[in-house]
Amino acid sequence: MTYRADQTPPGAAPLEATRNVLGFRLLPFDAPRLRRGVLLLVGLYLFGVGLALTIEADLGADPWTVFHQGVADRVGASIGTITIATGLAIISLLWLLREPLGVGTIGNAIVVGVAIDVTLWMIPDLSNLALRIALLAAAPLTIGVASGFYLGSKCGPGPRDGLMTALSRRGVPTWLGRTGVEMSALLVGFLLGGTVGLGTVWMALTIGPCVQFFLKRIPPLPTGAGQ
Repeated sequence: MTYRADQTPPGAAPLEATRNVLGFRLLPFDAPRLRRGVLLLVGLYLFGVGLALTIEADLGADPWTVFHQGVADRVGASIGTITIATGLAIISLLWLLREPLGVGTIGNAIVVGVAIDVTLWMIPDLSNLALRIALLAAAPLTIGVASGFYLGSKCGPGPRDGLMTALSRRGVPTWLGRTGVEMSALLVGFLLGGTVGLGTVWMALTIGPCVQFFLKRIPPLPTGAGQ
């Protein structure tokens, strides 16, 4: 006996039942989704590299990286480890709030932290100011390319973006939620010893335009079945 593509054989779990486990949407395996997975991993890894460049430059980083730096200094863990722990903590909160999560949400929490630690291990500490400025200049470009890949995969928001969405769903304006959360992370990170400086301002001014630039030049993969 044969079955149409939209039919479920007797005894098999309905397709929709296999797509949602503890709030996470699981996708059936096929080649297009494999390409999306590769795009996701490359984007997330490059994102971690970009953040690591700001840390190596030691001229100031984005608010969340300042927070991760400060906590890492206090507890004696690597910055990548704190990045992962923070991401997983936010995911737990989003799950309790019943916010939509995806493969990209988990991947973001883990892969970015690993990439940060690997990159910091590979690049020696720099004392040359020109090299540090060059790393800082390259950081938003790297993050822009990474975001084009990562967002193009359409595999789910990152934990921190999901937190902004959760606030927005509960009546907090997006700009206010993002500003409040990031400024809080920046303040706590600074008080704990994270590096705040001209690089922090540079990242705030350049990441948005770089992401927009590369999103227009890295078209997202289609998500429809059979593509």
